[in-house]
Amino acid sequence: MMAKQSPANPAGKTVGARSPRRRAREFVLQGLYQWRVSGNDEAAIEAHLRDTDGFDQADRDFFLGLLRGVLAQRLALEGQLQGYLDRPFSELSPIEACVLLAGAYELGNYPQTPYRVIINESIELAKAYGGTDGHRYVNGVLDKLAARLRPAEVAVRGAARGKGR
Repeated sequence: MMAKQSPANPAGKTVGARSPRRRAREFVLQGLYQWRVSGNDEAAIEAHLRDTDGFDQADRDFFLGLLRGVLAQRLALEGQLQGYLDRPFSELSPIEACVLLAGAYELGNYPQTPYRVIINESIELAKAYGGTDGHRYVNGVLDKLAARLRPAEVAVRGAARGKGR
């Protein structure tokens, strides 16, 4: 029997299968969505999410750093992303926009997390919450941004993949 689908558990999977960081990213996405759609401020978002089921199992420090960082740097992040988009940032679906903002912030500010992990987590969020092909769009945009923000890491991975053929 699968667990009931909820915002903290969008795929209805067993709740124990999610790492604290995965949960934090899901809550960040919820918070950014609230901000983008409803205009809620940071304090209201944090207060609301702290009371949400499953929040106590999320990496709280990571959640706060990511949410606050994205909100503080949103205009710069939108500018970074715009060069890789096929339309104005304002025309993206709210989910794609929020996933891209979080992914871009994490790529630029969490160098200890491999860029492929960040992109894969972003893809999973887009699959769980977004439209049918939104995850492909997120993947393409973040791949290009990663090549610019983390050229050495991307080059090493590319060289390693070339050897395996």
